[in-house]
Formats: sequence, C-alpha cells, structure tokens
Amino acid sequence: MTDAAAALPRRPQLAATPGLAIALSYVALAGLAVLLAHAVPALDKWPAEWVVPVRDWVTAFFAWFAGLLKPVTRGIAWLLAQPLALMEALLYRGVLAWKWPPLPWPVIVGGTAILAHWIGGARLSVFCGLCALYLAVFGLWPDAMQTLAIVLVTVPLAALIGLMLGIWATRSRRVEYTLNPVFDVLQATPHMAYLGPVVILFGFGQVPAMLATLGFAIPPMARCTILGIRTVPSDILEAGRMSGCTPRQLLWQVEIPAAQQALLLGLNQAVMQTLAMVVIASLVGASGLGQKLLFSLQQLQIGKAVEQGVAITLIAIVLDRMTQAFMRRPFAHTPKDLPFHLRHKHVVAFAALTVIAILLAHVFPALAVLPKEMTLSYGGPINDGVRWISKNLFPYVKPVRDWITIWMLLPLRDFYLWLPWPLVIGALSLTGYHLGGWRLALLPAALLGFMLLTGFWTPLMLTIYLVTSCAIICVLIGIPIGIWAAKRERAARVINTVCDTLQTFPSFIYLIPVIMLFQTSDLSNVIAMLAYATVPAIRYTYLGLLRVPQTIVDAAVASGTTPRQRLWKVELPIAFPEILLGINQTIMMALAMVAITALIGSRDLGQEIYKALPGADTGRGLLAGLGIAFIGITADRLIGAWAARRKRALGMA
Repeated sequence: MTDAAAALPRRPQLAATPGLAIALSYVALAGLAVLLAHAVPALDKWPAEWVVPVRDWVTAFFAWFAGLLKPVTRGIAWLLAQPLALMEALLYRGVLAWKWPPLPWPVIVGGTAILAHWIGGARLSVFCGLCALYLAVFGLWPDAMQTLAIVLVTVPLAALIGLMLGIWATRSRRVEYTLNPVFDVLQATPHMAYLGPVVILFGFGQVPAMLATLGFAIPPMARCTILGIRTVPSDILEAGRMSGCTPRQLLWQVEIPAAQQALLLGLNQAVMQTLAMVVIASLVGASGLGQKLLFSLQQLQIGKAVEQGVAITLIAIVLDRMTQAFMRRPFAHTPKDLPFHLRHKHVVAFAALTVIAILLAHVFPALAVLPKEMTLSYGGPINDGVRWISKNLFPYVKPVRDWITIWMLLPLRDFYLWLPWPLVIGALSLTGYHLGGWRLALLPAALLGFMLLTGFWTPLMLTIYLVTSCAIICVLIGIPIGIWAAKRERAARVINTVCDTLQTFPSFIYLIPVIMLFQTSDLSNVIAMLAYATVPAIRYTYLGLLRVPQTIVDAAVASGTTPRQRLWKVELPIAFPEILLGINQTIMMALAMVAITALIGSRDLGQEIYKALPGADTGRGLLAGLGIAFIGITADRLIGAWAARRKRALGMA
C-alpha cells in the first residue's frame, strides 16, 4: 500500500468493496423488493387507510394559530403597509386625500438613467433609461410601478433581516447550525408553497405578497453575509484588533467593509429572488405586472403575455446590472471644498428634472401618464404569429410531440409509478450508505418515508419522473456546450451572454414559447423546465474545465496525448466534481420550476400546491412543497457526498 493509499480515510466496509459487489447489492435489493411487493400488496402501494392525516392536522393548526395571533398578524401587516403605501403614492397612486399626483413618468425614467450613470457610466445609463422608457411607451406604466413598489420595499427589508441573521450566525455556531437547515428548506421549497400559510395568517393583498417574497429573499442575503464575514483575511482582523477596536467596531468598521463584495452579491440575489416571486405573489392578490401576466397566460393571450413578460425581464435586468456595476464601482474621493452642486452633480440633476417634470405635467397631461392612444403594442403581430404557428406548424410539431410523449416520456412515467416504494427508498438509502455512511443513508429514508406516510407518494414519483427527464436532457445538452465554451473563447463569450440572459428571465417567461409550440403536455413541462435548468450544467462544466491546473495539462501534452485523450482522460476527470455540482444545481432549478409548470397542466407535487391555494388547504400545499424540498435536499446531499469523494480521490492521486 502506498503512502497516499494509507492516508485515505476509513469508510464503512461495504463502501470499500469492489464495484461488482456494490452492483450486486443493488440487484439483490431490487429482486427482494419486487418479490415482497408481489407477496405483500402494502409493500407495493401504501394503503390509503394507513395514511397519517398530517395534512389535516397542519391545516387545522394553522386555522387555530391564525385565530390566536390575529391581532399580532394584523399589526405586522399594518406596519409593513405604511412604507408600501408611501412607495405606491410616489410611483403610481399619488396622495388622493391631498390631490397630489404621483411622480411623472419622465422623472422615473430620467432618475433611472441618472442613477445608472452615477453607478456605471454612460453606457449603463442609456441602457437602463431605455428599459424604463419601454414601460411607459408600451402602456405598462401603472402595473410596472405597482410591481416596482413591492420590490423597492421588500428588498431593503430582506437585506436588513438577512444581514442581521448572517451576523448573528457568525457570532454563534449554534445559531448557524440552526439556521442552515431552515435556509435549506426555505430555498428548496417552491415559491408557491409559501403562499398557503401567508394567506391563512395575513389574508390576501400586497402585504401578504411581500411576506411570501421575504421568505425566499432572506436566505441568499444571510448566506452571503456569513460567507463574506467568514472569509475576511485574518491579517485584516489582526490589524483591527491591534488598532484597539472593540468587537462592535471590529464588526462594523472592519469586517463589514471587507465583506462588501459578498454583501452586494447577496443584495443582488435578494433582488432577483424578489422579482422571481412577482408572478407567483399575484396568486395571493399582489397587483402589478405579475397579475397581468398570469391573467394573460390563463387566457392564452400570448401577445400581451410577451409584452408583460419582457417588462418584468427588463426590470430584472436593470436591477441586476445596477447591483453588479455597484459591486465593481471604484471608490471615488470628492474634495470637500468643492461647491455642493459640483460634489453632488447627479443629485442636483435629478432634483432639477423632478421640478421641471412636475411643472410641465400640469400643462401637458401626457407627461403624467401616457394616454393609450400614444402608447405602442406589438401584441397583435405576436398573436397573429401564434395563430399562424398553430395553423401551419403545429400539425408538424404535434406528431413529434406525441411520439416523444408516447414512446419516451409515458413509459418512463409508468416505470416510476410501477416501482415499489421499498425499492425507491432502499436504493437511495443504499447509495447514501456507500457515499457517506449510515447518517447519509438515513436521510432519504426519513424524508421520502415521511411523504409515503402522509399519502403523497404518487405525486412525489411523478415529480421525480419530470425532474429526472429534465436533468438527463440538461446533462446531454449542457455538458457538451460547456466543453465547447471551454475550448473556444469566441463561443464562450456568446454562450455566457446567452446564459446570463436565460438566468435573468423570470421563470414564468419560459411557459410562453412552450404553450405557443407544444400546447399542454408532459413534454411541454419538461421543455419549460429544460430552458430554465440547463444553464448550471453549462456554467459548471465550463468553469470546471477552466480550473484544471495548467501544469497538469502541460504534463499531458508532454506525454504525447491527443486533444481528445486530454479531454476524456485528464481534464474531465479533474473537472468531474465541479460538473457534479452543476448537475446538482440543474436538479434544484428543475425542482423550482415544478410549481410553475403546474399552471400549464401536470399531476405532480406542483399541481398539489396549486390546487391547495383556492381553498386555503394549508396542509396540502405545505406538505407538497416540503416534498419538493425533500427531493432537492436528498439530491443535494447525495451528489455533494459523491463530489466530495471525487475531490478527495483527486487530491490523493
């Protein structure tokens, strides 16, 4: 035994057995599970009379809890409604009691351009100004301002709460260990699953939509805070201590400034997660672009849906570009002896624009809100195009869709539904044991076993079927594209731009082309998930190959390997842990789309969440959301353990 082999950590004996023995263990498990399922029907399909009524218990608990805390929840709702009412008054509602109009649209458009110029210069200013102008010119201004009001109130609140939780976690390991699983569940649970408890506790409207959004926007900010503070260089901390800083001074004057980039990244993610909730929050009464887009999709008004979807996307892109530019913005020192108007040019310019626009709006009403006859629309041509596609292309698309559905997807779905539940849980537990021992083996048994006991096994398997189908196609598409990007710099620039654009789009946008081309089917669900989930497979493959040490590549070249041999025998094995992380993120993003694709027809856990909303069936929605989260947590832990094992093996090779 070599020294490197002797240094390998001890694993359970089964994990060290040859690959053939491991394969035989799976075969034995499958044979035993199938035989027992034939002999004992309860081991094939869980009897309905054995289902534990957790769903009813959760619904009853929330009904009781809402009644008990009604004064508290109404007080919280009132407090949150005040800043939201102020923002709405400024942006689109005005102060009706005092007959004050809202800010004219040129103020918002010009203010966006001025702010972008201060952050990132002329190019960013022109881009952001044109994006804001789109909202006014295409008649989407009031709806866009309603959406923006929620974003501008929710993001600072999420950033503040996330910052405080992150700081608290860095000061207490116990708090960090408590918060991490909470964040895991919050981030793995679909957006729509937050809505049920929020409706029971806070009712319908803008404030409940804000609260539902907060649950999704706080974890990335908190995690980036923890990461940023934990990674502050030790020499900076020592310099702060030697300067006589108290713990509070060290935090606010040393650690927080040193972690600024990570904190701004967390703010960026909070913004994007807030916008991702725009359409979903409309299900609990949030008005704005999300509500209009949802209505257009339900009515199959594709032209209007595209206009509204582009508006949401432009808001997301503007906020994303601004926060990223602010992260890269160098510190500029302005001499204090300069006059105010020279030190604060952008503030003076915005104040002047505001005064002029308000005065002119009294003379020219079109500067307050553009009348409908002065707005543009491209929805009509798109509707004509959709009708043309439906009439001329769909007869050709339909046979392909039906063939893939009948001969590929439906057999895979039937196979998943045929699998006995002991085989599914046992195979995942056995995989966990091989990769991480007994603790990891118990995780899928506990999580998926809970879904079995509560009566959600069939929608759980249908969800796994859709996510598996999507993940396989994502890997087959994403890894080759990632390899291509890593080998061709010009291709990498184009591919990275496309990936940036795809990740900026709100998830609902992907439903529009799918409905246009494929209407509603299992294939439509998979394709909608595919467009959203392929990006991580591309990015992580690309980054993994770029991070292969050049010395190893040079050694392979010196050994006389061909480019193909270097790729398959050197670079891909070294990049494999990164590729696994990309597959992990692909699965997570596919799971995030499960509740979204329920809007175009499915029978999985996402559909269970969607059906629970109208009747405020909190137990049904929460358990379905937890089921999706449990799939994500199980996949994350198993793939993470596999990637960690590969990294250890490469480090000792």
